[in-house]
Amino acid sequence: MTTRFAQILSAVLHPLLMPTVIFGILFYLAPESIQNLEMFNSSARVGMMSLKMGLLLLIFLQTFVLPVFSIYALHRFGFVGDLKMETLADRRIPYLVTLAIYTFVATFFTMKLKQFPEITLIMTGIAFSIGCVAVISLYWKISAHAVGISGMLGAFIGIAIKYESNQLFYPILGVILVAGFLLSARLHLRVHTPAQIIAGSFLGLIVSLSVILFSDIFF
Repeated sequence: MTTRFAQILSAVLHPLLMPTVIFGILFYLAPESIQNLEMFNSSARVGMMSLKMGLLLLIFLQTFVLPVFSIYALHRFGFVGDLKMETLADRRIPYLVTLAIYTFVATFFTMKLKQFPEITLIMTGIAFSIGCVAVISLYWKISAHAVGISGMLGAFIGIAIKYESNQLFYPILGVILVAGFLLSARLHLRVHTPAQIIAGSFLGLIVSLSVILFSDIFF
């Protein structure tokens, strides 16, 4: 693996892009995995866009654009030294701000999109994962990339089991393959140790899977 390829892969699969990637796959490659989605998509629109495109754009704005803008503002005001956030000192405040944003987003979807329980569960799982990363990052540099990609895998497996979705078989295989490349890229760039990668992988998978499978108990 070349350094350039590792950098591109890390950028394309940035943790903040994971919600958009997750729902893009669900909406357009496995739409039957989201209950009622096709029915509402055929009858409802968001401006000039279909419901799916409108939701995906909203998710992108809330989970990527807003956090990125906030982190850039923190950098401009001197709270973050390097936008790459490769040190614990640079990660702590941005992760806490991102946690606040994702908690709001998860609450928003829970209140406003009750007809799509899968979406609210996945967003809740992502918010929980970010909360864990934010706390751990106060003391240790866990891999957010590993948490993100393994969280995607956990979400797909959880939805496939809970809602008996056969459409997610190939996406699950694809995520496993991509995860191997991404985690190798993070090691190649030497931004994380194997322990940080492994811990992130287990955290993302377990939290995401647990929130979806045991949601009836806890929520």
